[in-house]
Amino acid sequence: MNKHFVLFIATVLFCFPLLAQTATSTAKKDVPKGWHLQDQQDSGYAGISLDKAYAFLKSQKRKSQTVVVAVIDSGIDTLHEDLRSVLWTNAKEIPGNGIDDDKNGYIDDIHGWNFLGGKDGRNVEKDSYEAARVYHRFKGDFENIDPLVVKFNKESFYLYNMWLRSKQEVAGEKKGNGAEMIMMKRAYTNLLKSDSILRKALGKDTFAGKELSEFKSEQSDVKKARSALYNLMLNNDALEATNIEFLEGFGDYIRSMEQKEDAAGKAPENFRGDIVKDNYQDFSDRYYGNNDIMATAKSALHGTHVSGIIAASRQNDKGSDGVADNVKIMTLRAVPDGDEHDKDIALAIRYAADNGAQIINMSFGKGFSPEKKWVDEAVAYAAQKGVLLVHAAGNDAKNLDTTFNYPAPLSMEGNRAENWITVGASGDPSAGGYTASFSNYGKTEVDVFAPGVKIYAPVPGGNTYQFLQGTSMASPVVAGVAALLLEYFPTLSAKQLKMVIEQSAVSLKDSVRNPGTGEKVLLSDLCRTGGLVNAFEAVKLASTIKGERKLPAPVSKPAPKPAATPVKKTKGF
Repeated sequence: MNKHFVLFIATVLFCFPLLAQTATSTAKKDVPKGWHLQDQQDSGYAGISLDKAYAFLKSQKRKSQTVVVAVIDSGIDTLHEDLRSVLWTNAKEIPGNGIDDDKNGYIDDIHGWNFLGGKDGRNVEKDSYEAARVYHRFKGDFENIDPLVVKFNKESFYLYNMWLRSKQEVAGEKKGNGAEMIMMKRAYTNLLKSDSILRKALGKDTFAGKELSEFKSEQSDVKKARSALYNLMLNNDALEATNIEFLEGFGDYIRSMEQKEDAAGKAPENFRGDIVKDNYQDFSDRYYGNNDIMATAKSALHGTHVSGIIAASRQNDKGSDGVADNVKIMTLRAVPDGDEHDKDIALAIRYAADNGAQIINMSFGKGFSPEKKWVDEAVAYAAQKGVLLVHAAGNDAKNLDTTFNYPAPLSMEGNRAENWITVGASGDPSAGGYTASFSNYGKTEVDVFAPGVKIYAPVPGGNTYQFLQGTSMASPVVAGVAALLLEYFPTLSAKQLKMVIEQSAVSLKDSVRNPGTGEKVLLSDLCRTGGLVNAFEAVKLASTIKGERKLPAPVSKPAPKPAATPVKKTKGF
């Protein structure tokens, strides 16, 4: 499965297998919090030169306008100290009155909407994988047909080929790795034993991985336990996580692998349908869900982190700084722990476009899209509304020119969306290299690379922050730069935003590592622009361009009534 994130970095580095990371990550050194915002010439870290961008805007005496960025993701912690002030609020809706005041079909959608919710207040958290859903859904239609005899139309031919891929993934020869599963389970059992030993030695049940770096013991069993847990957390860049989070993540990963192993023999559970209760196949049945945009702290981890990268308050001197300084985040919860559903994504895009979002960040993805037509139509609808979509490339170290990754800018009709940017993850040369070892790439299908390794940003907990990594983190860096551009250059169209970000990307002369092959190549072999996103270069370029976006006409105010002429008082009155 082509997942773009997991809920805990401790398990795997956003779906790059845990054990595969241990061989390469030991060469990395720590990077400072916020390195992704820094300038390489000034600090030595290959960030986006954000301070220089703001200095340039200040020198031009430019004023910002508020930009609404929709984040289609897993949810958000609405009470986080760095995010409370940047939440989009639907001014046309009266909170808590149970009435659809703005008549948009969604009741009490104050800060966005949860497409994974039930009217009874329950929420979808865990879900199945699209490969298994596709395999079992279309098995009866396609298993016994002869493709040389059957005449397909374009849509049915697309579905048939997709089903063949799902069959290979779910039930094919390459399915199943019993030895790996045995090894993973054994490692997990041993880690649980190590954790138990360390809890007794430390005298507490919860501790951060970084605490183990200074912990010493002369007892051999404690030394072995410390070494096992610490090294695994270190090699997965998870020292900021707690032992509980790490082991819970490891357990979730094993259970997800077991779920995949079982997929060939039985259809997946209908997690979403049992709670949402819409008619999934009827796209006009769209007013489902609820307004609980956080659900739980666990489910909201990813969306909170992504939102913070874009817009964490830059004025409060707390935690971390977002890229953009005048943004409101519209939260659209549509991404579960598992694969998202096309209907939810299509409706989330439409909601964002209809309710004022100018940029949409999409840090999710999968290898199968049975209702791609719905998503294609939503992307085209967003284009008509002038909305830019920014999408994470994924974390399988695969070439997207030859593999499948949805949603995608190329429609079933063969049209490529001009309001779409696909983002690969870059790192720092001192901490693993310019290209992230997990990042997908593609000379045609990936547009730019942006920082996505060890990004420090908010996570649920009120005042809590973590380092996470993945193209899920690179995408909001670009969405943040797009928002920054639109704040100060509000007449730029979605197409122009894309052009400015791409044309201002900084090219690399040095060779980089191909994440898939390990070979040394040019960055231009891994993405269309051959460049790293740079906010300073972007604002400079934007200042030279005449915008194409039509701004709403200013509301004319009625002329003030002339002041009444004072009446002179006369004696006798």
